[in-house]
Amino acid sequence: MLDPRITEHRNPRSASIDLATSLEIVDIMNAEDRAVPDAVASQREQIARAITLIEHAFRTGGRLFYAGAGTSGRLGILDASECPPTFGSHPDLVQGIIAGGTEAVFRAQEGAEDLPENGAKAVDDHGIRAGDVLIGIAASGTTPFVRGALTRARALDARTGIVACTPIDDAFASLLDVAIIPVTGPEIVTGSTRLKAGTATKMVLNMLTTGAMIRVGKTFGNLMVDLRATNLKLVDRSERILMEVCDISRDVARELIQKADVVVENFSASVMKKYGLDYDSVAPTNPRLIYCSISAYGRQGPFASRPGFDPITQAESGFMSLNGFSDGPPVRTGPPVIDMVTGMSACNAIMMALFARDRLGRGQHVEVALFDVAVAMTGFYGMAY
Repeated sequence: MLDPRITEHRNPRSASIDLATSLEIVDIMNAEDRAVPDAVASQREQIARAITLIEHAFRTGGRLFYAGAGTSGRLGILDASECPPTFGSHPDLVQGIIAGGTEAVFRAQEGAEDLPENGAKAVDDHGIRAGDVLIGIAASGTTPFVRGALTRARALDARTGIVACTPIDDAFASLLDVAIIPVTGPEIVTGSTRLKAGTATKMVLNMLTTGAMIRVGKTFGNLMVDLRATNLKLVDRSERILMEVCDISRDVARELIQKADVVVENFSASVMKKYGLDYDSVAPTNPRLIYCSISAYGRQGPFASRPGFDPITQAESGFMSLNGFSDGPPVRTGPPVIDMVTGMSACNAIMMALFARDRLGRGQHVEVALFDVAVAMTGFYGMAY
């Protein structure tokens, strides 16, 4: 009986590939790969729905997890590992889970995928919870590890989806929030899903994280404005982005600061210092300058370089627990209250600094952190407790 999984079918176009020349092998593979973008494009609406689910998770303190075995698991880990340097996201925001653990990234652990309970345990070990999104990656759609992980995540009220390259059964699909199924057809080497299926999967994962990060504001136009300049290439890129967005050179930026009354910046810690535009660097040439830094967690301490935004600080500060019903989960406020109050706090701090400058004749550096503001806003309830 023919295996119902299309990824396990023999490809008639490569039946004699063992007799082909090197150039003929390349031509056969290129011809097969041309169908992959069309297969991915057929899932555009499902991919967009998944992006919306992930965006909502990011905005409400949730995370994105991938779960897979073999090539599928490695692709998930690859996509997750690229998010921090590209988008300045915290490493915990997007995580990859692979059957067999870290060792399976470098050396195949084929038997690790055979038990659904291993997938369920991995979900528990990673602390997946309501508000998170788990995307299972399984080219064949039947990997027990992945199905076990998705079933457990669903039981924990996490949102769930799958990326597979062959149709999955309706019963399992009904348990998922989204099913992305780019059918790429039989591989040129039967069952070797690291080929067309792997390429399609990588394309889908690119869209999921890139789309969600764009939606939460990690780009300005098509520029990576929140990247982490951790090597010379990224330092050069970040310099070019700043010059292009502001249409100025670093020398011009310094000249403007020398004439300014107030400078407000909300870059991650050390970004302005890297360009010689931090307060300590510019204050000697403009001692009357009021320099305001707005960040998620302040400029010092273990979280200084950690990015964050309104829903994250609402959750971590306990502010979110003040909303909703006593017998229900914490609820995020509709408007971005922490962002708004942080902005007002920064405005007040700047006005007080200007007032002090009139009295003392000198400027100063003022700092406001979203997390500090969020904690302060819980103060009344703390006193009443």
